[in-house]
Parts: sequence; C-alpha cells; structure tokens
Amino acid sequence: MNLFEKDKQYIMNTYGRFPLNIVKGKGSFCYDEKGKKYIDLGTGIAVNTFGFCDKKWVKAVKKQVNLFQHTSNLYYQKPCVDLAENLCLKTGAKKVFFSNSGAEANECAIKIARKYAELKKGKEYYNILTLKNSFHGRTITTLSATGQEVFHKDFTPLTQGFIHTEANDIEMAKSLLESNKIAGVLVEVVQGEGGVMPLKKEFVQFLREYTKKNDILFMIDEVQTGNGRTGELYGYMNYGITPDLFSTAKGLAGGLPLGATVVFDKAENVLGAGMHGSTFGGNPVCASAALSILNRLTPQLFDQVKQKSQYVISRLEKCKGVKNVSGLGFMLGIETEKDAKSIALKCIERGVLVLTAKNKVRLLPPLNVSFKTLEKAIDILIDVIEE
Repeated sequence: MNLFEKDKQYIMNTYGRFPLNIVKGKGSFCYDEKGKKYIDLGTGIAVNTFGFCDKKWVKAVKKQVNLFQHTSNLYYQKPCVDLAENLCLKTGAKKVFFSNSGAEANECAIKIARKYAELKKGKEYYNILTLKNSFHGRTITTLSATGQEVFHKDFTPLTQGFIHTEANDIEMAKSLLESNKIAGVLVEVVQGEGGVMPLKKEFVQFLREYTKKNDILFMIDEVQTGNGRTGELYGYMNYGITPDLFSTAKGLAGGLPLGATVVFDKAENVLGAGMHGSTFGGNPVCASAALSILNRLTPQLFDQVKQKSQYVISRLEKCKGVKNVSGLGFMLGIETEKDAKSIALKCIERGVLVLTAKNKVRLLPPLNVSFKTLEKAIDILIDVIEE
C-alpha cells in the first residue's frame, strides 16, 4: 500500500485531504516526496505564523526540549508564566488560562461566562448568544455554540443554552438579548469557516455597548483571527473595542498545539482552584514556541501584512472570474465563478497551496511571506481562476 492507501485504512476517514504528501518545509515553501516545491498560502489553516521551520521558532523549541518537555500544572515553570505575562501586557488583560486548542479555549470561555452570570444574576442566566454561520469548535458544546446546522445534524442532542442570531442584524440581536436570560455573547469578528466574512463595525460596537450596559460577558473567538492574522495583534483591535474575554489558539505557538483564554478585569477571578484544568495546557515547549512568535508580532509587521493584503485584494478584484474578495489582513476569501475546490486542486498542480471555506478560495499566508513569493503565488492563482 502507498501512503494514501494506508491513511485510508488506518486513520478515521474524517478529512477530505488534498492529494499531497508534504515531507519537508522551509519558510513559505514546502516539498513533496518527489521534491516538487510549493508556495504555501494556507499555513496549516492559520497555524504556521512564520511559515515552516522558522529559525527563531526552531531555536526556542530545541532549547526548551533540551531542558524539560513537560511538568503538568502541579508545578511552576517559567515559559508558561512568561507567556501569560506577555499576553497580558500586550492586550491589557489580567489573567490567562492555557489549554491545547481553540475548542478548549472556547469551552473555558463558555464556563467563565456561565459562572460569572450565576454569581451575578442567578443560575437561570446560562444562555450564550452566538452568530449564525459561526464556527467555535468540534466538541459537543462548541458545536452547540457553532451557528451552522450542517455541524449539528449528526450529534444531537446538543448542549442546551445556545441561541443564534444573524450576523450584522442589530435588531434581531437586541430582541434575542432582551427576551432571554443571557450569560454571554461569543462572536468571531471574521467568520472564517463561515466563508471569511468580517462583521460590520457598528454591529460589533452595538454588542460591546449592550453587554457592558447589562453586565453580560462579551467574548471574542480569536482562534483564527488572532496573533497578527488580520493585520492587528487580535482581530477585535480592528473594531475599536475591548472584550471581557477572548480565546485564541492556531497561530499562537506557530505550529504546536496551544490554546489560551485571556480575560480582562471583569472575569479575572471567576474561576478558582479545581474549577478548571488541563494536563498539557501551558506546556513549556509550546509556551516557548509561542513566546518566539508573540515577541515578533510588531506594529511594523502588521503594517506589512496590511500592505500585502491590499496588494492581493487589488489584483484579485480585477481578476476575471472573481465575484468578490472578503476578509481582513492575511485572512482572505475569494468567491469565484468556478468551483473553489477545483481551483485549489489546480493550484496544487501548479505549485501553490490554497484552502477553501464554503464556496470560496481561502488564503492564509505566512505573515512574513516575501513580496516576491506572494506575487508569484498570486500570478499562478489568477491564471488558474481565469483559465
């Protein structure tokens, strides 16, 4: 059996994989078993922040691996504390809980919101308002938070207490907030798996003001939008607001599994000893990797991301066969006349890796991709779209 056949036999068939076996990578490039070179515009779904095998990232990981790889959270360790401090100083937050993934970070956020509401208003205040077309994870509870029926149908009954409203519909959101006992509001400022759709600024600002006025926790899911992806450190920073809490993962550790739930003043003391936990959360190797990433997420880098993003948008908007381009920074969705999956497959043949989201081609390039490499990749993408 070849690798593809072994994969099908021994791994649960839950993924629609592209026909590509990656054997090594460096920066914005990766290679298959035949030595063919590819430009990666997907970064493992917004995970490899600075591309493959970034030198500073590798150095930080190796250094920590040679000291100790794990302790559990029964003991203190410096990388975890340093990372929490760094996140708080860069955002103005007060405390951090570390986990392993975005779904776990969102689970923690939901628990905090429900506990906060119980303490402030009573146990009947447990509902979480989320958006239709959202995506918050694949556990039963984060699937329940996800506002897409396609993810619900196979796993009912779902966790109770989630109400979904239309994105950008202030009147509908206000009506649901007023007619239900709400513990928290959880949104992505750009709906990634929902088609790379940014929320309108007035809608986000309405939610922030309403939740503040009514003592409801306002939570931002920054799993995909965070860590420089949208051209700001965290996506909410594009909207002129500060949430009570945000979750993040994916690009935080640049290729290793790490999630974080980051809380501001209102929620900093909601969880006490024994109320939540994670065996691997804050792992010293993952935390060291994340520090090497976070320390390089600077305003100068964000300016470059924005400039390169505008270049990509301006070229694609002029492309024959492109209906529209949506997104922020290096989180872009391209609606095309052709089928998005077929475009992605053609791009692989031509040496460029792109992703899809619903009916769109999705681009999530390394934040430090060179202009020359980006230009070449977009040339190929446009050729595929127009051919």
